[in-house]
Amino acid sequence: MRRRDFLTTGTLAAAGVGSLLSSCKSDSSKTKAPATITSADTIPDFELNEESITSLQDKMNSGKYTSEQITKLYLDRINAIDKKGPLLNAVIELNPDALAIAKTMDDERKAGKTRGPLHGIPVLIKDNINTADKMQTTAGALAMLGHAAATDAFIAKKLRAAGAVILGKTNLSEWANFRSTHSCSGWSSRGGQTKNPYILDHNPCGSSSGSGAAVAANLCVVAVGTETDGSVTCPSSVNGIVGIKPTVGLVSRSGIIPISVTQDTAGPMGRSVKDVAILLGAMAGIDPDDVVTKESDGKAQADYTKFLDANGLKGKRIGVEKKPQGDNQYLHALQQKAIDMLKQQGTIIVEIEYLDKINKLGDAEFLVLQYEFKDGINKYLSTANFTIKTLADIIAFNKQNENKAMPYFKQETLESSNKKLNLDSKEYKNAFHKSHIESKHIIDDVIKQNKLDAICGLTMGPACSIDVMYGDRWGDVSLTMPAAITGYPHVSVPCGMAYELPVGLSFFGPAYSESVLLSMAYAYEQATKNRVVPKFKKSFLS
Repeated sequence: MRRRDFLTTGTLAAAGVGSLLSSCKSDSSKTKAPATITSADTIPDFELNEESITSLQDKMNSGKYTSEQITKLYLDRINAIDKKGPLLNAVIELNPDALAIAKTMDDERKAGKTRGPLHGIPVLIKDNINTADKMQTTAGALAMLGHAAATDAFIAKKLRAAGAVILGKTNLSEWANFRSTHSCSGWSSRGGQTKNPYILDHNPCGSSSGSGAAVAANLCVVAVGTETDGSVTCPSSVNGIVGIKPTVGLVSRSGIIPISVTQDTAGPMGRSVKDVAILLGAMAGIDPDDVVTKESDGKAQADYTKFLDANGLKGKRIGVEKKPQGDNQYLHALQQKAIDMLKQQGTIIVEIEYLDKINKLGDAEFLVLQYEFKDGINKYLSTANFTIKTLADIIAFNKQNENKAMPYFKQETLESSNKKLNLDSKEYKNAFHKSHIESKHIIDDVIKQNKLDAICGLTMGPACSIDVMYGDRWGDVSLTMPAAITGYPHVSVPCGMAYELPVGLSFFGPAYSESVLLSMAYAYEQATKNRVVPKFKKSFLS
């Protein structure tokens, strides 16, 4: 999940874009500084730059490349620009079996068998997703170092069955950014700080930081992230890529280190809407070990690409918050340009008012997450193939290893969660009703009353500076919360640039409306072509 302003006991003063783009560094003489950045001038050319799933399949089918060759090229790319320096720090661990898996996929292709559009395609996945192989699953935490999952997560099984090559695991905000109210997104005690490939001293957002940065920097063609509130859509927005948070229930959560049974979901991230649609189809499915997925019966699609239509915006009614997001003129101009484009594509824009009502539910949402995190993490750890068995064990480990585990910010969110009672608590039930049930009423009512197909707006403002000492400063532009607390689907697609940094445009709507959202996002993407290749600029001031 992304750090939001309700994670503090009050509300953080909203920072303007000008202030969030300037670093707020303190004297670092007493604290180990982040790793030295390699000069952006050393970034080598890459022959698979901006390739898609479809273009890579075409190359494999024609014999130009094998999956093994493609996998080797991505591994070399990661070693060249992610591991040396390190430059991005997006990948926390590589799969030592990746080349062998790719060769197996090549052998199947030679024998006339292909499993589908992901056959032989290298995919990176977030380091909170179980894989029963030679890789660890740690959520970026030193406390979990050495944890080898006994079984694959359901979605890992789905990816393998689809023929994907799991290339490695991506770095993340530790514990999916549910450790501290002063955290720096993209930092973990195991993996260090992930950087934004557009401007390297800026934040990649989180908690799917490594997945977002890796896709943007062409370390893979697609990646898997997870979201509780903004953890797929925010890093997609600020890294200039496409990401979709599916309806909670479309994609299984079993075998994924949890925060919230109400809001958690995995989601695909890629450089195009089509690639994200392909990956979503491979990930969706009913899992007996995740009862909420039964709700997707008859609603999930094996192929979401069939809904991609360049005219997908024509005649659609899209709601836009009447109150301007933030006070920055460049962001206002980006949104107006996007709205003008939507109108040109035949969209009917309807002004609506809903954000203030949703934002008032932030404290209730955080309370729900604290209760559900304690319950979920204790259940996960109790059956894990590891010595750490409870949230209390994690807290104790971090205290005993404070200088390594908590050199910059502490663990007050872990500690406050551990003090909560069980899910039968009246406090939890009241918070759940206010957060999850009331939010659905608000969104459902505004959609029904205005006959909307979707709601739209800027996903986030541009990336803030990396500041491990004092944490994130994300400002007052964000559209992640409404879809997160309702469990509804949300897609972010590149909208343009501000201060040489990407900004995303969001479309979200009712449960299981992924096909409609992807169609609209595709039409907008094809009409605008807003994706900009990162330049790995060393700093904002350089």
